[in-house]
Amino acid sequence: MLLVPFFSTEYANANASVEDAIRRVVRSNHFILGREVSAFEDEFAAYIGVEHCVTVASGSDALELALRALGVNRGQSVVTVANAGFYGSFAIHALGAEPLYVDVDRTTLTLSVQALEEALRLRPAAVIVTHLYGQMANMGAIADLCSAACVPLVEDCAQSHGASLGGHKAGAWGDVSCFSFYPTKNLGALGDGGCVVTRRADLALGVRALRQYGWEPKYTVVHPHGCNSRMDEIQAAVLRAKLRYLDACNAERSRIAARYAETLADLPLVLPGTGGPEHVAHLYVVQTPARDALRAHLAAVGIAAEVHYPVADHHQPAYLGTPTPLDLAVTEQACAQVLSLPCFPGMSDDAVAHVAQSVRRFFVKGG
Repeated sequence: MLLVPFFSTEYANANASVEDAIRRVVRSNHFILGREVSAFEDEFAAYIGVEHCVTVASGSDALELALRALGVNRGQSVVTVANAGFYGSFAIHALGAEPLYVDVDRTTLTLSVQALEEALRLRPAAVIVTHLYGQMANMGAIADLCSAACVPLVEDCAQSHGASLGGHKAGAWGDVSCFSFYPTKNLGALGDGGCVVTRRADLALGVRALRQYGWEPKYTVVHPHGCNSRMDEIQAAVLRAKLRYLDACNAERSRIAARYAETLADLPLVLPGTGGPEHVAHLYVVQTPARDALRAHLAAVGIAAEVHYPVADHHQPAYLGTPTPLDLAVTEQACAQVLSLPCFPGMSDDAVAHVAQSVRRFFVKGG
């Protein structure tokens, strides 16, 4: 039986000179906020097309510190979606703010423009838009709505490294944008890591201070609610080595997605959009009411499939009292039906064919 993992860090790191990067840091004997971090910040900002990049310890920290730099306070509301793994909600709750959940677009499963227009009437303090599964949201319309309402826009780009829309990369649209470099991301480190990117010098300065205790200067706490959220030199060096291969790896993900789309097109599945630069196939997510049965069938033939994400944020047990004043019908359906198929750089043609044909056999047999 051909076993197909959901993701392989071995394959994902195969082309980059990861070991050389690590040796370079070890030889330098400088491990926190040194030359590698500064160089990666400059290189990643240039790649996104913005002026500033500030690295932090994780994508979750990036979201929290971005909201703090924007001045979001306890008791205020922040617009976000409820189908994206609770990461934005964690950041909102960390500030003592309240998530204002809005529904998602039925095709992309990202923030619905119509739902956002309604939510902006409630005067939120900020909007978090998540580019989910590698698919960018409708940023032209979303950015225009936020600008007209004078509400700051935060992009959550944790799953969209390298995606672009209208000639602008994910991360170049918002007032401030956040990335995760968790190992499974399109640009993944060897552990946790994240960053905030922005065109605004004031926000970059604020996040830079907040990531290190709120110091300005050292040992003088000027900014409240600072923390210890620094990227180490080894992660920065690894990310520098892998950044040069990001576009090629995204192209490989897109080719796998295109093969799936071709093979599965006639089945009773909702398939993700593919073929454009706005979708970098971080995950290949199908939708079916038979999700759990299909997942069990794939497991029986050696294929790992995952669910991203089964529990909507407003149904998480710790926060069942969170109000949801807006209708979330598409969100609820998506959480019940989404299934992620293996899709990663280095995945063999045989593995892709095995996954696609196994999905076909499930439906042909009446699944």
